[in-house]
Amino acid sequence: MHRYNISRSKNFYAIGLSYKKADAVIRGHFSLSDDARLTLLQQAKTNEIESLLVTSTCNRTEIYGFAEHPFQLIKLLCDNTKGTVDEFQKVAYVYKNKEAISHMFKVGSGLDSQILGDFEIISQLKSSAILSKKNNLLNPFIERLVNAVIQASKRIKTETELSSGATSVSFASVQYILKSIENVSNKNILLFGTGKIGRNTCENLVKHTKNEHITLINRTKDKAEKIAGKFNLVVKDYANLQEEISNSDILIVATGAHRPTIDKHIIQSEKPLLILDLSIPKNVDENVQELNNVTLVHLDYLSQITDETLEKRKTYIPEAEAIIEEVKAEFNSWLETRKFAPTIKALKHKLTDFASAELDTQRKKISNFNEEQAELISNKIIQKITNHFAHHLKDDGISTDDSLELIKKVFQLEEPHKTNV
Repeated sequence: MHRYNISRSKNFYAIGLSYKKADAVIRGHFSLSDDARLTLLQQAKTNEIESLLVTSTCNRTEIYGFAEHPFQLIKLLCDNTKGTVDEFQKVAYVYKNKEAISHMFKVGSGLDSQILGDFEIISQLKSSAILSKKNNLLNPFIERLVNAVIQASKRIKTETELSSGATSVSFASVQYILKSIENVSNKNILLFGTGKIGRNTCENLVKHTKNEHITLINRTKDKAEKIAGKFNLVVKDYANLQEEISNSDILIVATGAHRPTIDKHIIQSEKPLLILDLSIPKNVDENVQELNNVTLVHLDYLSQITDETLEKRKTYIPEAEAIIEEVKAEFNSWLETRKFAPTIKALKHKLTDFASAELDTQRKKISNFNEEQAELISNKIIQKITNHFAHHLKDDGISTDDSLELIKKVFQLEEPHKTNV
């Protein structure tokens, strides 16, 4: 396996779990709150993890980072969630070096999304990178990798139709409502939770249901009011939640809490109530199904909805993969340059020492020695020599490792220090 000269003792890993093998309950066990992510990053520092990126969404929880062994990253995840190592081993994945790089490209491009072409994960990668950088846990390697993935994602969006059509978890939920509820425009709809999924769902509700009876509730009322103002909707206090549920025909829960925010005891009405739970972990207690008037649908079921839009998207996968390979090749080319950069730098220092020694000798021999001209010429020669070696090392037809060893041996270069690439 290509080690990329990242570190002599550490490899780059991607560890995590997703909707593919882990159901909503298990994903909930490994879900990371904002506070838990910060704690995890701080623990990583004390465990001498040099660089780390953590993402936690409704569909996946992942850690990208450098470690002597992937168990170091797995332990960090389990220590900061309800998940256990045994659970992780049953449903998780571990990718190393080249495979880890490819995995991040696939995730960020929407090819690994629960709904093909859903690009919401890319904003998560961006915010995760910002958080890691604030905590001094983002080295140039991961920063460059994230930027490359963002570049690939943007190109796929603009150059293909992989994300064409309105298909996402939020759209799927509205699509389900339209297919399941008659006269939906006359029904009372309550949206509880106005995070990202809640906002997107709200926008789709307004756009597709033509319903003027949509009410928003959020623990932080001003967040709900900002969204309500945009769409001219009603906002109620969190204290009115039970009353508003009783008035509702459809309840959409997108609260993002780490324990249920809705259970059977808060539902007092006996009229039919459709509840859509768009949260991971589940924010609606399963006990609501004990009520005969309640129908509960979770986002895992909504994500299985396939239609002509998704079938059409599949035809653009080869184009997306070609873009990924192109951007990845550019990233790998940069990586190869980073691999021999320390040796080229050491060579330049060695040649500069040779030149300084010779200039001292000539300075003593020649009375009218032209210092400025001599330094200019020697610097140009040094640059040409190092450029020549750099071009040689970039040649795909030669063994970079063998060439590096030969250069170090011939010029008696000191072993370069570990590079945080």
